[in-house]
Amino acid sequence: MKVTKLKSLLIQIFKKKGLNSSDALISANAIINAEMVGAYGHGLSRLKMYCDRINKNLINAKPKIKIKKISPSISFIDANNSIGFVAADIGIKKAIENAKNTGIGLVAVKNSGHYGLSGYYAEQAVKKNLITMIYTNAPPAIAPHGAIKSLFGTNPICFGTPTGSKVPFILDTSISMINRGKIRVAARNNQKIPEGVALDKFGKPTTDAKKALSGVQLPMAGFRGSGLAWMVDILSGVFTGANHAGKVKDPFDNFTGPQNVGHLFVTFKSNLFQKNYNKRIKENIRITKRLPKIKGVKEIMYPGQNKFRRFRENSKKKINIPKIIKKDLELLLK
Repeated sequence: MKVTKLKSLLIQIFKKKGLNSSDALISANAIINAEMVGAYGHGLSRLKMYCDRINKNLINAKPKIKIKKISPSISFIDANNSIGFVAADIGIKKAIENAKNTGIGLVAVKNSGHYGLSGYYAEQAVKKNLITMIYTNAPPAIAPHGAIKSLFGTNPICFGTPTGSKVPFILDTSISMINRGKIRVAARNNQKIPEGVALDKFGKPTTDAKKALSGVQLPMAGFRGSGLAWMVDILSGVFTGANHAGKVKDPFDNFTGPQNVGHLFVTFKSNLFQKNYNKRIKENIRITKRLPKIKGVKEIMYPGQNKFRRFRENSKKKINIPKIIKKDLELLLK
């Protein structure tokens, strides 16, 4: 399906669910971006979930979002249970505005929902020649080190910086061995997941995606990954006033109330301390890329390069819509 047609359909669906034209466009763009960079677990596979939660008034289609100015650099946003895309769009734009005005922007968001890819928002800051760090928490999936019960989310960590070229450096990674979205896609399509990424509810290793969803995902780097998940839960949950410590509701399975996800956006000018930052980052990347390579490696890549290439390649193609997603679209358009 052509991108323009898909965007039109998504806007139509979101407007049908009560979102205004602007919020529908923001949401459609974020979902399409995920598809274009190959992050299918954060794209169309979640569309029905967002709509189901709007239907049950767990996502507020017409939120009254409040922005509190704490200082010229710091803002606090109560998203009023809006769809996460809209809350995050306001959050990153306010962080960019604050950083442009004062050198640094710090924006906390509470009462939000799942907002898709952190890297999508990081790119917006990087395009303005800003460095950014973004954190958001998620429903329980990871057990704290030493525990057998999940408590922390897969809590992504995101860092972005200008590179002096068209291709930004964007590190956007969940702290789990693989992100939860991939497991959900595998479960829906009756596919296996890799070994060593999850345990079932009895604590046994599993490659069954459905058993993994009811069990525990494994963090990257053992106790270090668990510690990072905890850090993100503190920054985006405890610090912002959002849910934390296992209280963020699973958007697919828990319809007892809004998610109350928290986000934290940090942005700052790249040339605050060194006016020749772009020259220095180019040198940093050039030195790294010139290192001797192991057999079979053609190029040493920095985070974000692969995604940029996938986006550029997919821009020339139609978006592939799996049969199961086509059924979702047909159902939501009725």
